[in-house]
Amino acid sequence: MKDNTKNKFPLSGLLALAMAGFLAIMTETIPAGLLPHISEGLNVSESLAGQLVTLYAIGSLVAAIPVIALTRQWRRRPLLLSAIIGFLIFNSITAISPYYFLTLVARFFAGVSAGVAWGLIAGYARRMVSDEFKGRGMAIAMIGTPIALAFGVPIGTFLGSIIGWRLVFVIMSILAIILIGWILIKVPDFPGQDSKNQVSILKVFITPGVRPILAVVLCWMTAHNILYTYIYPFLISKGVGRVDFSLFIFGILALISIVIIGLLIDSHLRVLVLISILAFAIDSILFGISGGYPIALNLEVALWGLTFGGAATLLQTALAESIEDEAVDVVMSINTTVWNLAIACGSVVGGIILKKADASLFPWSIFVLLIIALLISWKSKKYGFVQK
Repeated sequence: MKDNTKNKFPLSGLLALAMAGFLAIMTETIPAGLLPHISEGLNVSESLAGQLVTLYAIGSLVAAIPVIALTRQWRRRPLLLSAIIGFLIFNSITAISPYYFLTLVARFFAGVSAGVAWGLIAGYARRMVSDEFKGRGMAIAMIGTPIALAFGVPIGTFLGSIIGWRLVFVIMSILAIILIGWILIKVPDFPGQDSKNQVSILKVFITPGVRPILAVVLCWMTAHNILYTYIYPFLISKGVGRVDFSLFIFGILALISIVIIGLLIDSHLRVLVLISILAFAIDSILFGISGGYPIALNLEVALWGLTFGGAATLLQTALAESIEDEAVDVVMSINTTVWNLAIACGSVVGGIILKKADASLFPWSIFVLLIIALLISWKSKKYGFVQK
């Protein structure tokens, strides 16, 4: 029987994948906006409450590669559903748990669920669309991330202050139930890999082009997270009084970036990567030399959002195109690990800079990392960021 799943553009199915990404980002970041409430509810300090974010990241970091490797023979939709069911179970436990340690365990396994989801989304999106729309399909599937960062976390934080942090996690469990039904109705199933055709993780890692792209992921995302993790002290030190408004601007421009990338990525991936990194590098200089002018700083935040919004789509598309289709899920699991490592590096490096010096050094640290990323991208013309 002929496969008709690609005959028309599967927008609804791709949006279901986008919601999976939205749910993963929301589950990861929402505790950061609810720390005082969580701290009070679990009778721990805000510092200990902050470890709810840390345990989630550790779960994603340590589980992505081994879990995807062990489940490569599974059919894709049941595996995706298992990740969403994981969000449902562990967000529900977080919502009702009276014990700090139990909550940490739930957060760790929620992170494991995220590691599985991120290892699947990009490859799933590419299998759902025809060859000429693979980049556009991934752009739509990744749109949940900037939406969560722009609107989800602020709204969740606001709701938490009104209805309580536990009910926010209940709402996310309800969203998981809705998503399970959506996936069952609109997302097609695909077979896993036959054991004879499985590509080893090492072979994927040493494939020409993969390591340069991962190096760019590490440098670019570390630079981003140095600034994003500590955006409050940085902007306040520059004289910006409404950081929430600045983050809203960042999110809006990130969404615009996703649209632009979605339209152009299938024919201009390399150029878009180079422009995005170069523009962020220039923006880091502007951040460094600008004084206490909120309008100028918000314009710089807007440019930052514009360079970042399509980053995940660009980097994951480059990775997917650098290897065989059978190895997409494996390389995406490696990417998930490196991405989470970059988040951790950004947090640690930014924290050291903030403690030993001050936030004014952030732009120059970012600039160095971005120049390294730009040079690697520029040199990776034959393998990696290929000129079409």
